Amino acid sequence: MIPAVSSQLLLLVLVYALLAFLLLCLCLATRWPWAVKGAMVLLVSGFYLFGHHTLQGIAGWPSDDALPKRFMLLSAVFDEPSPGRGHKGAIYIWVNPMKDNAPLEMPRVFRLPYEKDLHRILGDGIKKAREGNTQMGSTEPKRGQGGLAWLLPASNDKVEIKLTDLPRAQLPEK
Repeated sequence: MIPAVSSQLLLLVLVYALLAFLLLCLCLATRWPWAVKGAMVLLVSGFYLFGHHTLQGIAGWPSDDALPKRFMLLSAVFDEPSPGRGHKGAIYIWVNPMKDNAPLEMPRVFRLPYEKDLHRILGDGIKKAREGNTQMGSTEPKRGQGGLAWLLPASNDKVEIKLTDLPRAQLPEK
């Protein structure tokens, strides 16, 4: 049996194939100018690529979007770089974004570029989580290098991730 997400993607591909076939029939059967036919082909092709890119987030693939400002760490997988193969590596991190000091119901997976320091921080956080200390994370933009760090703008793609133990809930007295 095909999983639900895969069957939806298959259905989407079939719908686009049908649309492309109808466009081909329309282009061959009409006497419209070639500029109009070419524009229609580019529009349908672009719409397919846009739809495919949009559905990647729905299908469960890792997001390349920025991490939320606050989140609960669930897990991480480390794909270490291999310079011999030209593989840059990545870190896949599963988090529950937090809104109004409460985690959202659905977790999300994010893909981050591999960094040794981030590997160490997340590895320590996962160990603490396995020991029963839930880890809450926060992100802050990294500042540029140099003596006047307050003057240099933050880089767009680099964030500093900090993990802390989530305080244990206090039970009311009897």
